Amino acid sequence: MTKRHLAIRFTSAACGIVLCGIAGSAFAASEIKGAAILDNPCGKVAVKQTGLLHAGKMEEANKLSTKEMQDEYKAMPAKDREMMNGMAKMMSPTEEKFAAMIKSSGVLVIDGQAATLTTKTTTKDKNGSSTESTTQKFRITGSECLVTR
Repeated sequence: MTKRHLAIRFTSAACGIVLCGIAGSAFAASEIKGAAILDNPCGKVAVKQTGLLHAGKMEEANKLSTKEMQDEYKAMPAKDREMMNGMAKMMSPTEEKFAAMIKSSGVLVIDGQAATLTTKTTTKDKNGSSTESTTQKFRITGSECLVTR
């Protein structure tokens, strides 16, 4: 093989590596932290749905989820829906509290049409400390963001 053939192969390989690197970074997940999450459609949906769950308005909260999740909820026996509603109401913070949690520790990772919001809350008392983490998943379609599994 001549030096010219080697140079062409090396240049082709180098260009391929550079192009893959550029393409990979173009499709890499993006991360939003803290208060900026509240300006994102997924952050707005997260806060709104959590507030509705806290208020016991499961039907309204369910409208902020994907059609698959809505259908799954509707297909549940009434007894199971009632139990789920009670748990959701009891465990969900108010809109204000959840917005504060997002501001202090929220991380929203957006990867294409999927997004994941994670918050962590550390509680300290005389027995020590504990950390509670919450995660919500979203599906993004255009400018719409809906809660999903």
